[in-house]
Formats: sequence, C-alpha cells, structure tokens
Amino acid sequence: MKKLIAIILAAVLTFSLMACAGQSTVSTASTSQAAAPESLSETTVAASQQENSEETSEQETETTGKKVAKDGANMQTDDPDMPTRVITEGTKVNIHFGDVVIPGILNDSETAQALIAKLPYTVHMNSYSHDFCGVTEELPYNEDEVHYGWLNGDIDYAIDAPYFTILHSDEDNSEQYGYQVNIGVITCELSKIRELSGSYDVLIELAEE
Repeated sequence: MKKLIAIILAAVLTFSLMACAGQSTVSTASTSQAAAPESLSETTVAASQQENSEETSEQETETTGKKVAKDGANMQTDDPDMPTRVITEGTKVNIHFGDVVIPGILNDSETAQALIAKLPYTVHMNSYSHDFCGVTEELPYNEDEVHYGWLNGDIDYAIDAPYFTILHSDEDNSEQYGYQVNIGVITCELSKIRELSGSYDVLIELAEE
C-alpha cells in the first residue's frame, strides 16, 4: 500500500512539474513574440529617421553650396531699364548685331581674357525669350566662377555647350539654370538688345578709346 501511495505521489509531482515547464515555455514564447513587433517598429522608425536626416543634410548641402550670379556682384537696382551688374574696370567692347552696336565691358576673368585674345571674333547668335545665344569655341574657366542664373545685361560663357550668351531678361527666374560663367556686361539700356530678334553673325571687337 505504501508502494502504491508513493507511485501516485511521484506521478502527481511529475505532472505538476511538466505543467509549470509548459506554462513557462508558452509565457516565454508569448513574451518573445510580443517584443518582436515593437523591436521591428523601433528599427523601422530609426531607419526612417536616419534616411530623412541624410536627405535633409544633402538638401541643405545642395542649397547652401549653390553659387548664384548675384554672389559677390556689384549691382544697381535703382534703374530696371539698365543692366543690374556694374563693372567699372575692364575691357570695353562693341558687339555688332548688323547695324546695331551693343557696347559692353569684359571683366578680368580667365574666360574673358581668353576671349579678348581672340578679338575681333564672330559668333552666330539666335534670339530667345531671355537672351541671345550662340555656340562658340571652348574657353578656359575657373571652376570657382561657375554659378547658377544671371543678372539682366550679363555677358556669360555657358560651359555646357559651350555658348556665348547675352542675357537681357528674367533674372528673377534664372537660378534654375546652371553652368554659367560671367565674363562681362552690356553697358546700354536693356531695351536696345531686347528689341532685336532673329539670327545674326555677331562681331565682337575692342572698342576704340
């Protein structure tokens, strides 16, 4: 009888221990499964925050690193009929559109000096909504002088074609256009070039002193 009672007690104890182990396993698994989504969510949010931070940083770099035409320029804003940029010292030139002569002044940049060395020089130019433009020979340029946009009246060298261009309008909307190197400015009323249209073989020559 004692033997039977001992066997029954042993069986009850074993069953009790198995039940605890099972409850512990389920509880652990449940805890692990519950924790997984929270961990995944935290990882996703952290990754998203990192990506947003990197994108913001890149955008800020692009914005702050963008050089535009007005940076460092000597400008006048009192008379909108005249070019915005003011250059007081440089090389004076005459730019011939048929019988119309547009006076200008070229600055001391490497690009402008290379063009001056070629004068007299002829380039075929066409009229567009905001400029006269024509393909020219490649000229040297300083990478630090490449910028976005223009000021009305600017004479620019665009490095992407390359182009020789006289930009007479739309300076407020111009900063979407890059690859510009300013080499000078015209020195007459903007209307004088705005009134021209069509295509010209444009002669650029040194102005007589």
